[in-house]
Amino acid sequence: MKLSLRRRLISVGVAIGALTLVGAGIGTAQASTNYAQHSRPASVKPTVVLVHGAWADGSSWDKVTAKLQHDGYRVVTPPNLLSGVANDAANLRAYLDTITGPIVLVGHSYGGMVITNAALGDKQVKALVYVDAYIPDQHDTVYALTSAVPGSVFAAEASTVFDQVAIPGADEGVANFYVKPSIFGKAFADKTISAKDVAVLAARQRPLASNALFEEAGEPAWRTIPSWSVIGKQDAVIPAAQQVAMSKRAKAHTTEINAPHLSMVTDAGAVTNQIEAAAKATD
Repeated sequence: MKLSLRRRLISVGVAIGALTLVGAGIGTAQASTNYAQHSRPASVKPTVVLVHGAWADGSSWDKVTAKLQHDGYRVVTPPNLLSGVANDAANLRAYLDTITGPIVLVGHSYGGMVITNAALGDKQVKALVYVDAYIPDQHDTVYALTSAVPGSVFAAEASTVFDQVAIPGADEGVANFYVKPSIFGKAFADKTISAKDVAVLAARQRPLASNALFEEAGEPAWRTIPSWSVIGKQDAVIPAAQQVAMSKRAKAHTTEINAPHLSMVTDAGAVTNQIEAAAKATD
């Protein structure tokens, strides 16, 4: 009788132990599942590459850069050499090759020519954003796009709007073009930018090599990469009507704002919103 009772107690103990182990196994499996769910990395935000235009430098993006960084984006503003479409695009492409992960590539003004060529075939570039920019098709030139519709300050005899400085060793007829101080404000700014600030911008402008105005664009990246655009309706460099036409041709998601050519300075919020819309759409 005692032996039988002992055997029964042992059997019950074994059964309880087995249930405990099974329960522990279930708990461990559940914990592993929960850990796996919570440990999955969140989607990585793209790096935003901001490319400045002619007669400018990376500081033209300062306000937009600060807003994007505040919102958690990695931002870089590599220098645009302003030496010619093909060379500038090649140098930008080399820079893009150093970045790991998805990229939203943004160009202002002449920077639009550069990003359109640099991004071709680059699988890391998930979106193109054009801010008061040229959106060229193959064989287009800055000169042709600038004068396609009336209204650009630069659709004039070069000597009346540019100061020309020789480039040592350059091909004959190639020079650096600086915008005349008397023209700079009319071209780039409006009343929202003070005359004092315009004078500073004009003083530190970087020149554009004259050959950049006539070099043809290559096959456009916007045929295979989704694009967005910001159009300043008061733009005196690239008339709004021309920006609309180029945006439609590229099937860009477009927003129009009441801003001059330097919309990223006068309305950084709207420009930032469009860049972030592109980033989120390509997530």
